[in-house]
Amino acid sequence: MPSEAPEPAAAAGPAAAGDVRRVTLQKEGPVLVEGPVEVRLADGSVVTSDRFCVALCMCRRSRRYPWCDTSHRRRKRDG
Repeated sequence: MPSEAPEPAAAAGPAAAGDVRRVTLQKEGPVLVEGPVEVRLADGSVVTSDRFCVALCMCRRSRRYPWCDTSHRRRKRDG
């Protein structure tokens, strides 16, 4: 008998105010995350920031990846 997919964490019940992080998706821009944050990269390394809001690079053009340095503004995205 197949197991049921787990329900999303938000459906489990209300989170305490301190547990909630706001994530804002921007069209053709970075993802804004209210901090402090811990980001686990594809290679397994972890970077942290204690800033009140961070911009995570989605185009991978940043010299400071995973933090956005607005490099995407200088070049157009391919395809």
